[in-house]
Amino acid sequence: QRDFVEAPPPVVFRRPGATEALPKETEHSHPAAAAAAATEATNMAQVTCDNWDGAAAVPPKDGQYMNVESPVTGEVIGRVAISSADDVAEAVARASAALGAWRGMTTKARAACMFRLHHLINEHKEELARLITLENGKNHTEALGDIAKGNETVEWACSLPQVSQGKVCTVSRGVHCMDTRKPLGIVAHIVPFNFPAMVPLWTLPIALAAGNCVILKPSEKVPLTFNRIAQLIAQAGVPPGVFQMVNGAVDAVNALCDHPEIAAVSFVGSSNIAELVYQRCRALNKRCLALGGAKNHLVALNDCDHEAAARDIAASAFGCAGQRCMAASVLLLVGDTGDLLDRVVAKAQALELGTESGKVGAIIDQRSRDKMHGYVDRAAESGAKILVDGRPGAARSPGYWFGPTVMVFTDKTQECLHDEIFGPVLSVLRVSSWEEAIEIENNNPYGNAASIYTSVGANAEWFCDRFRAGMLGVNIGVPVPREPFAFGGMYGTRSKFGDMDITGDGALEFFTDRRKITTRYGAPQQAVAMENGNGHANGHADHANFVGRM
Repeated sequence: QRDFVEAPPPVVFRRPGATEALPKETEHSHPAAAAAAATEATNMAQVTCDNWDGAAAVPPKDGQYMNVESPVTGEVIGRVAISSADDVAEAVARASAALGAWRGMTTKARAACMFRLHHLINEHKEELARLITLENGKNHTEALGDIAKGNETVEWACSLPQVSQGKVCTVSRGVHCMDTRKPLGIVAHIVPFNFPAMVPLWTLPIALAAGNCVILKPSEKVPLTFNRIAQLIAQAGVPPGVFQMVNGAVDAVNALCDHPEIAAVSFVGSSNIAELVYQRCRALNKRCLALGGAKNHLVALNDCDHEAAARDIAASAFGCAGQRCMAASVLLLVGDTGDLLDRVVAKAQALELGTESGKVGAIIDQRSRDKMHGYVDRAAESGAKILVDGRPGAARSPGYWFGPTVMVFTDKTQECLHDEIFGPVLSVLRVSSWEEAIEIENNNPYGNAASIYTSVGANAEWFCDRFRAGMLGVNIGVPVPREPFAFGGMYGTRSKFGDMDITGDGALEFFTDRRKITTRYGAPQQAVAMENGNGHANGHADHANFVGRM
């Protein structure tokens, strides 16, 4: 079946009506600043997100749009283009026309655009944070973090003139080998809703600085943030056609995977779709990196700092409303861990819903909220002990909300211990030994992240040697690697399909081809005579040198 991406909601053709200002939680403490922020957010909400050719908005060819809702208010805040294969083909044609000149620039010249972009993002971070809160529901601090982490990758891309250099080595007398990096050409990024700025910025600055042209498909649920960042990219000096956006859903994704001139596709989203995107691309012998979901396990030993561990566990499980692939999902308590769980419960109970810093933000849509509700309902029916119940938070109106939830299980087969819920829900299981904890973590089909809480280095090493995950933490519940280290789960799991990693040096490897060049020029006559005589140079025979020999 070709159309494997979930069909979008019904397309609407009316322009969105006026929306209310952000609720009180997002306002600044100063009344004048609060009024200005609310007015700006309301005005921004009216933006129609068309496609982008690198210099101007481009309406979809068939004129179709869908509404964009704010999870904070439940109100329609804009509309986004629904693109077809024809829209993708036009974007590819523009990229193809721009590729030669962009690829022909020096890496230093391309990186200079990233320097300017880094500055512009910092300059506009408050504006971008308000957009993220409006369309995604993050609290203000988390929205700023979304921008800062993405901009950290922009900063790393500025170093490509230094870090992308190849190697040169004399491998035999008069013979030199070197490698160089060449851009792939036109590449596509397909990104999720949960980090409107960070995830697109994981890939595009590295791909651009390496000399590729980039076509981005933002999530149709959160198109406003990158609609604005696209303008900053143009302002930074990236030429038209080099960076473009194609909005939409199933048809746009399929077309990006299938177009023969798109050399590589990166994807972040659910495991089922990641696997299908990967299979579709690889059937065409196209390079693909598709990151899927996660079921991250935290293991706590009694020797850990209970207060620090409880604080970190709560932040990992409930930060960003649990809507991140690095969130804590299962807490394994090994043996007697004293009051650690009580401390986690107390911190969960103290959290409030809202978009102010330190609060649990909104859930992206009603369907996601109802899915969380269903998991907790079934857990309660199966006999789980609910220590903190987030279901009353679902009644909050307007918008879509779900409160922090902590449940203790005794049945290892319960679905909450295995399925990706993608919300502020922490499932707790007590185990009797280190080996039992490792067995549970290893048997889960995902392989994104795992963490150990302990104050003993040898204990941490024991677990890190045995975890089955690509990103590991010691007393850190969200072990996101920072540049130059690359982000990515473990091969052979439901968290990662395809090649390399998605940030840092892994992304540089993904978005370039290494070319190996072996050269020999005329050697001095004395050296030629020595080689022709007996194959020896300075008394050492080079039997591996086949240059000019049979």
